[in-house]
Amino acid sequence: MDLNIVVVGIYFLFLIAIGWMFRTFTTNTSDYFRGGGNMLWWMVGSTAFMTQFSAWTFTGAAGKAYNDGFTVAIIFIANAFGYFMNFAYFAPKFRQLRVVTVIQAVRQRFGSKNEQVFTWTGMPNSVINAGIWLNGLAIISSGIFGFDTETTIWATGLVVLAMSVTGGSWAVIASDFMQMVIIMSVTITCAVVALNHGGGIGDIITNFEMNQADSFLIGNDINYFSIFALWSFFIFVKQFSITNNMLNSYRYLAAKDSKNARKAALLACVLMTMGPLIWFLPSWFLASTGVDLSAMYPEAGKKAADYAYLYFVQEYMPVGMVGLLISAMFAATMSSMDSGLNRNSGIFVKNFYQVVLRPNATESELVTCSKITSTVFGLIIILVALFINSLKGLSLFDTMMYVGALISFPMTVPAFCGFFIRKTPDWAAWATLIVGGGVSYYVGLVITAQDIQNWFGLEQALTGREWKDLKVGLGLLGHIVITGGFFCATMFFYKPLSAERERDVDLFFKNLSTPLHNESNAQQKLDNKQRRMLGALICFAGLGIMAMFFLPNPMMPSLIFILCGGIVLGIGLLLVNAVDAKADALPDDEGNDKDRLPETN
Repeated sequence: MDLNIVVVGIYFLFLIAIGWMFRTFTTNTSDYFRGGGNMLWWMVGSTAFMTQFSAWTFTGAAGKAYNDGFTVAIIFIANAFGYFMNFAYFAPKFRQLRVVTVIQAVRQRFGSKNEQVFTWTGMPNSVINAGIWLNGLAIISSGIFGFDTETTIWATGLVVLAMSVTGGSWAVIASDFMQMVIIMSVTITCAVVALNHGGGIGDIITNFEMNQADSFLIGNDINYFSIFALWSFFIFVKQFSITNNMLNSYRYLAAKDSKNARKAALLACVLMTMGPLIWFLPSWFLASTGVDLSAMYPEAGKKAADYAYLYFVQEYMPVGMVGLLISAMFAATMSSMDSGLNRNSGIFVKNFYQVVLRPNATESELVTCSKITSTVFGLIIILVALFINSLKGLSLFDTMMYVGALISFPMTVPAFCGFFIRKTPDWAAWATLIVGGGVSYYVGLVITAQDIQNWFGLEQALTGREWKDLKVGLGLLGHIVITGGFFCATMFFYKPLSAERERDVDLFFKNLSTPLHNESNAQQKLDNKQRRMLGALICFAGLGIMAMFFLPNPMMPSLIFILCGGIVLGIGLLLVNAVDAKADALPDDEGNDKDRLPETN
């Protein structure tokens, strides 16, 4: 059997074991969907980071890096900016919402009608994103192992399903942290290999511009620099909005208090800042060598560039490292997909099943329903991935950009503005979605490249890339001006709400402004349990990676496993050493701090 398959198989079993080990942490829906709001910053920060990271990074984004150089890094730098704003302001506010699902916060702010509107409009968007991530994973794994892409989608989708259904958010977030540690250590080693073979970053950039594009900064097919600049600006606007709105506050609902939420955001910011320079070096190096991926993967058609990372690991990494790298890619997609599964099932159960169908359901019934719902959503995501795989001419990079700009972004407008603008009627939220849908339809399906050329009297025709970038930029601009302007204009139609609704809105803004502290004895004991369990797991993983030194490789390539495993082991030891023995001896208490307002269940 191929050694790389053995490595991936062992890693799969390890992930499933995490789900089984953390199953005991779950006793109710709050535990199942957000870890009871009791998690430490390094766990929450890792899952915040990993939700913006998937195998798409190694396929669609790596392909963009191969074709157009530094351009793709702008998206991830914009993510880092979004996380920095989380750290500076939003993350503590998100945790202070004191809810189990983000849609419960929507209900407080905008009422029960909007609760159902955002429940049923948000879930399809996250399912599509998860399908894109799963398809990206299938592309690279099927290429390495020779499996059929559809079979790979089914196999990996079912493994994710098994882990997330078994352990809930505790298993999801615990595995996110471990996967984050392994991914960063593995991709650092790949970047080192690329730098070594490329002669340093300066030589890679010089050779890239000789073999692939005139400019490493902006890439190919650009006649108008202003279009590239406009796209870059609005990518920052988009990523800021995506990471700093009520609907995406779920990243921080699991944190044990406001301080841990803020520290989690800083961790995600640091990791996302470092990431692009590490992840895309192999693609830039390949492009600098002049390798023709279209000739290497003729069956991939226009998606051939998506195989850049695959080609690199096959050609330049030692025996066994390929399997470890693929495990990391599996992990990246799993972390994004299982977070989506957990979030979607939480919204369905807490904001539809419990509210509309079974108001008197017991916690035991809700947990059972949550597992069934997660299974259904998992199967739907697999089907979406299969459909995306059938669209051979569609770039994964372009698909992600269109989904983000034309589907995801309109939903963030009321979820962001509602944080700061209080006096709006409840109908402002759902009406803004309708306006946003109209803007997306017009930009996505009505406006053509020829229209733009005629309106602005452009002398040179827009290239295919320019039109794709401009469509994303125009969509975002339209939503900022028209969709955002509409929401703000609804202030002129504001009338006092009912007494019940005023109480809900008052509670929403009171929660936002009230810091949450949680240093109870019970919490300190749980903190130790998190450090001890994850520290031991990560130490075990680090030792396993270091043991790969004994695989049949030359001495110097084998040292890569020592470097990679040493990083993982070091982090595990830090966690184990952070265990506070005094906390274990503290007497039990009720687990509530005086500054901690009741949380919505």
